[in-house]
Amino acid sequence: MSLEIVIAGVTLVSLIIYALMGGADFGGGVWDLLARGPRAKRQRQIVADAIAPIWEANHVWLILIVVLLFTAWPRAFAAMMTALHIPLTIMLIGIVLRGTAFVFRKYDSKRDSVQHRWSLVFGISSLVTPVVQGMTLGALATGDIRVEKSLVLTGFFAGWLSPFAWACGVFALVLFAFLAAVYLTLDAAAEPEVQNDFRLRAIWAELALAPIAAVVFFTSRGEAPEMYRGLTNWWAPWLLVVTSGCALVALGALWKRSFKLARVAAIGQVTTILAGWCLAQYPHLIYPDVTITNAAAPQITLKLLVIALGVGSVILLPSLYYLFKVFKGSR
Repeated sequence: MSLEIVIAGVTLVSLIIYALMGGADFGGGVWDLLARGPRAKRQRQIVADAIAPIWEANHVWLILIVVLLFTAWPRAFAAMMTALHIPLTIMLIGIVLRGTAFVFRKYDSKRDSVQHRWSLVFGISSLVTPVVQGMTLGALATGDIRVEKSLVLTGFFAGWLSPFAWACGVFALVLFAFLAAVYLTLDAAAEPEVQNDFRLRAIWAELALAPIAAVVFFTSRGEAPEMYRGLTNWWAPWLLVVTSGCALVALGALWKRSFKLARVAAIGQVTTILAGWCLAQYPHLIYPDVTITNAAAPQITLKLLVIALGVGSVILLPSLYYLFKVFKGSR
């Protein structure tokens, strides 16, 4: 197996872990924004308690993805950052505003007006960021971004404003909201009424995912034909069965209040969705001009990168395990 394929596999795993952890953080921010009713304050507090110990660590995976991209595929990284610099800048602003508002809300004045201001910034940035993340991923599959000899030929608006990319953005938002609501049912275990609030939100978000996924699929036929071809490949029905099975198990477990099972099923659902997406996109990083092979860095760079990943994993993985054991071990 070539080194670029190995690194692509590591990138995929990092993307899935980022979605499962960082994505759920964004979803928590969405539920913070939408907290309503007599238990709104407790809902927000549980979201904050769930996110606070780990939200910075969760972005390690996004940083790792960026490092892998610009080290292993520098030509692809340059093209992505050029063609998609508008949504990526919005994404970065969203991440910064979100983290800043989260910290300031905790340490600033407790007056309602001040808390409301920081909550609004936190919630809106949590809503916007996953949408542009989904739009960015969608844009890479449209074929609208053309690259020749490391130069982007199609300007700064190609692909990411298409209906297909918008559908991908909405899908990412609802998927992260679903994941967060499932996780929060366990964080709210000591308060049955609040737990039920998150349970109902998880069910509604799960039900919303199916029609949105259908919109993504059918818009891909005209606007991202290579992605559509991938999603109708021989392996696609099998992956669809697994994904649908996870979704049904999650839905049934939420209905019966078996929250740990729902969490396992939700993780399986998100993992298979992202794995299927990347399989459909393979071998392209930017369809149709940039692939994992033709944009790869020299072999010596890839070898050193693989060594660095091995050494880094010895430090990173035990550290993250300890962090989660301390703050999430009992949940």
